[in-house]
Amino acid sequence: MTSSMEFSIHNSPSGGKPPGSYLLVEPAVPPALEDEKILVSVEVCMKPSSTTREEDLRSAVERMLENRSLSYRDGPIPVPSDDPFLLENIKRIQICDSDEWEQNHKVLLFWQVKPVVHVYQLSEEGPGEELSGDGVLASFNEWMLPAKEFDGLWESLVYETGLKQRLLRYAASALLFTERGVDPCLVSWNRIILLHGPPGTGKTSLCKALAQKLSIRFKSRFSQCQLVEVNAHSLFSKWFSESGKLVAKLFQKIQEMVEEESSLVFVLIDEVESLAAARKAALSGSEPSDSIRVVNALLTQMDRLKSWPNVIILTTSNITTAIDIAFVDRADIKAYVGPPAVQARYEILRSCVQELVRTRVVTPPQENENIVLPSYGLLRETMGASVSPEVGGSADPISKLLLQVAEECKGLSGRSLRKLPFLAHAALTSPYCDIIKFLHALEETARREIAEVLPS
Repeated sequence: MTSSMEFSIHNSPSGGKPPGSYLLVEPAVPPALEDEKILVSVEVCMKPSSTTREEDLRSAVERMLENRSLSYRDGPIPVPSDDPFLLENIKRIQICDSDEWEQNHKVLLFWQVKPVVHVYQLSEEGPGEELSGDGVLASFNEWMLPAKEFDGLWESLVYETGLKQRLLRYAASALLFTERGVDPCLVSWNRIILLHGPPGTGKTSLCKALAQKLSIRFKSRFSQCQLVEVNAHSLFSKWFSESGKLVAKLFQKIQEMVEEESSLVFVLIDEVESLAAARKAALSGSEPSDSIRVVNALLTQMDRLKSWPNVIILTTSNITTAIDIAFVDRADIKAYVGPPAVQARYEILRSCVQELVRTRVVTPPQENENIVLPSYGLLRETMGASVSPEVGGSADPISKLLLQVAEECKGLSGRSLRKLPFLAHAALTSPYCDIIKFLHALEETARREIAEVLPS
């Protein structure tokens, strides 16, 4: 579960501050600390209708950040209403998570921070398909990134602290080593990520969100980014000896993509254990030799991609023990993605309930009240070592009840947690209800799901 940061804009450093935010002053920057500033990413999403150059928007946002007093919390910030140029061209400004904030939970002073601005425009093309040899299954889907379909996906995924940042840092190091010409015979890296764990924990979504995030972060270095999602099952043809040709055709297409030096290519192979399992079956004699040939061909083609600096391979597996050791050895990162812990469960449910309140499907205790549920980190800071949250105002009993629901949901996957509010609403007799009644229904639904999905 990632700690929060806020980025607020104030016209002057005077006046009161909203709850949970930190008003920062602008002392002179100590010259000796200029190189020690903390990098904080600022992602600027352009409007679909904007034709302005990204460089011009980046410069305008950088000037805006330099001339304002800043305070930090993760999330979107309003586009300044007094700047017609930004209002006309910018859809959203998003402040992204900082490792320094996660580790120290301290206020980031103005002179400690160096905002890094990334400007991008979402592609609205949607996925393109490439049919396999028999014309039935698509051998892969292809997206131009950053894609509208994956907008907001990264922020919606909640894991243990550090997982998403670890993946971002890995990708940055892999691209840097290649760019600087590090000898791969002396220092080995393959640009392959393996996420493994039980179904429903968000492994595939995390791969897609990572590709989307990296396409934004490296926009200045790669003018075009693509995600190729391989359908592993389509690589096995019903016609004997045809599977190897399908693999060759697939990677020929990928090869054409990576030959364009200004293009960054992500290759996603979901449920990679299906390939390894086929090879084990072939070795045991229960499958035709064509199966082992296609897996060997796939591993060979992946090895060839290592020589290209602009490709990253993302893989997932639901059955860790079924993954072939030859593939495991090739993966640089082997990260386990398990069921969410209590803080992650609370954050997932909090985002769901907050959305239902925003859309007025669920109403606050008082009709005109705009309730904001506190994050798990803020709850822990407020209540110390206590389990039951004691936060002031109308959110007190609500956040306490929500935490109880999160504790009830132990063992449920992130996918199941996201469905829980819908199932709770469907169990109500009225389509609209207040938040307290809804949370009680959510708790009952959670108990039922636990009994049905995780029987003792």
